[in-house]
Amino acid sequence: MAMAPPQMSAAQAIGEYLQSPDDLVKVAAFRRKLEKEKASIDARLKSGVKEQLDATREGLKKLLSTRNNVQVIKEEMQTVDRLCTDPQNVVSTFDQISRVSMVHRNFEQTEEMVSNLLEMNSKIDALEEMLVVDSNELIGPAPNLLSMHFQINRLEAFRNQTMHQAKQASAASRQKLARIFERLSKLIEDFEFYILELAGNILPLVRAGYPEVVVKLVKIAELEGREDEKAIAIRLVKKAAKMDAASKFKSMQANARILKHYRSKIMRAISDSITSSFESAYERHESTPNIFLDNLGWIYQDLIRIESDVVPCFPPSYEIHAFYIKEYHKNLNKMLQRLLSSEPEASTLLHLHAWLKEYKKSMKELNVPTELIDPPLLNGEEQNLIEDYLKLIVKKLDEWTVNLMKTEIQEFTTRSNPPEVDSDGLYGTQGAVILFQMVNQQIDAATESGQGAILARVVEEVNRVMRNIQDQWTKVLDAELKKQVDKPEEVIGGLAEYCLALANDQIKSADNTEALLGRLEPLVSEKYRVPINEKLNDAIDGNLDVAKKCIQTFIAIIFNDLKPATKQLFQPSWYDGVIEQIVVTMKDYMSDQPFIKPALFELLVEYLIDAFLVNYLTALANCPKLRMPAATGRIKEDISAVFVFFGEYKPDKELEGYFEVVEMILAMLEASKSMAFLSYWAFAKVHGPCIPFVEGLMKARGDLDRSAVSEVMDSIKRKVKEEGLTDPPVPTIMKKITVQNALSRFLRT
Repeated sequence: MAMAPPQMSAAQAIGEYLQSPDDLVKVAAFRRKLEKEKASIDARLKSGVKEQLDATREGLKKLLSTRNNVQVIKEEMQTVDRLCTDPQNVVSTFDQISRVSMVHRNFEQTEEMVSNLLEMNSKIDALEEMLVVDSNELIGPAPNLLSMHFQINRLEAFRNQTMHQAKQASAASRQKLARIFERLSKLIEDFEFYILELAGNILPLVRAGYPEVVVKLVKIAELEGREDEKAIAIRLVKKAAKMDAASKFKSMQANARILKHYRSKIMRAISDSITSSFESAYERHESTPNIFLDNLGWIYQDLIRIESDVVPCFPPSYEIHAFYIKEYHKNLNKMLQRLLSSEPEASTLLHLHAWLKEYKKSMKELNVPTELIDPPLLNGEEQNLIEDYLKLIVKKLDEWTVNLMKTEIQEFTTRSNPPEVDSDGLYGTQGAVILFQMVNQQIDAATESGQGAILARVVEEVNRVMRNIQDQWTKVLDAELKKQVDKPEEVIGGLAEYCLALANDQIKSADNTEALLGRLEPLVSEKYRVPINEKLNDAIDGNLDVAKKCIQTFIAIIFNDLKPATKQLFQPSWYDGVIEQIVVTMKDYMSDQPFIKPALFELLVEYLIDAFLVNYLTALANCPKLRMPAATGRIKEDISAVFVFFGEYKPDKELEGYFEVVEMILAMLEASKSMAFLSYWAFAKVHGPCIPFVEGLMKARGDLDRSAVSEVMDSIKRKVKEEGLTDPPVPTIMKKITVQNALSRFLRT
């Protein structure tokens, strides 16, 4: 014998759910979930108990009534039996009289049976013709319905009684009788089929203006139901009574009746017709579930018509209104489950969620009791539709972006063709366009739901996807730049142009996201406006970061190409002129100016100036001995040439701000030992102490010996300490200058 599974205690169940301290945050949600489940179970139990009590009460009433009827019949039978028995003791010829009476009765029955058999075929002919006429016009007045039922009922009673009496006859006789009654049996079957067809078309009959047909149908069901009850009661009496007494009464031949159960069959036919209506509606729009949902308004129209026109045709005991509502609700639930099992699109899940809310509202307006639509559609778990929708969104967005990025990264890394040029004459790719087609499609579907919570969740997923794409591009840029630096001979050309194209795409994505934000903000309340704003602004920041990364990579490519030239800065060959090569290279790269957005080009110029100054000043900070004053002269010539180059892209006044640091450093290089401190102090008030840089600079001056350098640095360090001079709150370019230690500088030389 199999062991019963151990029952889990409440503490164990809670322990299963709360497995880590972080799960304590979920206690409130878990409690609400359990309360919701408990409320649902309580409602179902309440409804089930009520139905069972009602059914039990009705059954007890019928049993009590039946018991009374049986008792009355039993008493009457005993009275009749007593009256029949007494004459036998009084009248000596009673047995002869009884036999003559039985012979007479048998003769009459035989005569009646022969007559019925002779007339039966002509009656069947007439009835078949009437049935054909009424069946051909199913949604019609059914003028022959009651007449046919009456006549067929009499013929059926005759057949049943005859076949019952023939039970003692030979098998051949019974077979012959069965053949004689074949047409009648077929007629009875056809009539019952017609009755059930009418039952399946009650609503169309009422709509067509034939409620009287429904009344006739119910009358037939009620009549047959009473006959069924009588037959059952008499059979019970026969089982309880003595066989010799019971056999004396014709009524005891109720055994011959075939029970019809018309009421249950009619209710089943109504149920089947409702099921057929829902299946037909679903199959018509199986490929377009949103249209199926939109076209379900007929449910409410049907229920209104049922309440006004169908209910009056039925006795109250049928509770026909409640029956229809339950059947509609049950079949609707089946269709919705079927819809969900077909794995519909995300937009359909949202549409279904909204429709369920409208359904509840409509049923409430129709004053439908909640117990008649319990359990609720989809077991009341419509909120799961939102979770399913979001899971589907996540799945689709992830699938789309994986495919999109696979194509985009392949094009970026192989660079088999130059970047595309859009209608504005700018570098770009199709990635940004495709991405926002996907994003807008999902955002539009979420917007149509009219729920800020759904829209906020979708925006959150869009942010996650966009951030993931941005991270991928950052890694690709780093990897491609590393290849360019480590193995330039193996790298495919065009990386610089593709960096500019990607930067354009990122700015385009940022513009699209900003436009999306402007479109969504007016649609939601403050509660959801804040998270939507945060997520989309975060995505915009990510786009701008990647755009900056592209520009930085572009500049890194420039200075990677300039390595041979920048290595010569402040070396012996520098005095002969190196800056021309640097300027020409930068100018060559800047020839792509027309292909990038103006805002990006401004950023590119700023970053390029910054990168040039960092490289130039870093080389100066780590240079060997400078030949003075030739070195300062060469620096001035270098800065003049670079100033002219950058002057093509920025006003001179703005450029002076960038190159002011070089002027300050030149002042320190040109100052005498006694005046060096003053030049330094003007520099230090802007850029901070920068002791390692200044010390390296002083040591590099060929016109100062070691003692002079020590004297200058001692005064500088003392003054810095006295004044408590620190780095400026906002770092300047000097923060980016790397000063090598003495060993590194020695190895370099």
